[in-house]
Amino acid sequence: MITVVVIDMQNAYFEDPALGRRKDELVEACNALMDAARRSGAKVLLVKTEHERDKSTWTLNMLEDDQGFIFRGSEQADFVPGLVTAGLPQLVKTRDSAFLGTDLLWRLRNWESDTIVLAGVSTHNCVAQTGADAFGHNIRVIYATDATGSEDRESAEALLSILSKEYRQEALSLPQIEALLDGPQR
Repeated sequence: MITVVVIDMQNAYFEDPALGRRKDELVEACNALMDAARRSGAKVLLVKTEHERDKSTWTLNMLEDDQGFIFRGSEQADFVPGLVTAGLPQLVKTRDSAFLGTDLLWRLRNWESDTIVLAGVSTHNCVAQTGADAFGHNIRVIYATDATGSEDRESAEALLSILSKEYRQEALSLPQIEALLDGPQR
């Protein structure tokens, strides 16, 4: 079974001008991907990052800089306007990988998912780290190239190249993923 995992489509990440320019395009692509998944019977999971103001969930660089980010309940933590979220399960993370410190692996096992399609931002950070950790759990990964974005295009391309070569993870367009979803689900 395939599960579509949409990562960090939150206001905070689109404050960066490079991603901000692509926000509408990425929202549309993520919505199209999620719609295709639901039509095929595949699961969809929305993942978001949230931190506590008391520093208990801060990353090392946040602690070193004494500057928090994307606090629970803030406008920064909200999903971007236009992203379809109604009725979809959500997972909150505090690190780049959606696997670290969460129940993502158990959800995938309960759904009998052996493949995830990753979408969202940022390709070179949270999306790639989640993909790398999926490999460690013997879960196949497909990157939805039309539905992922990064403020650092060069790093994103380099990481996807490495993950494709080393871990045999595919980077496919929305039409290719839709065709895959329309095929027989295991």
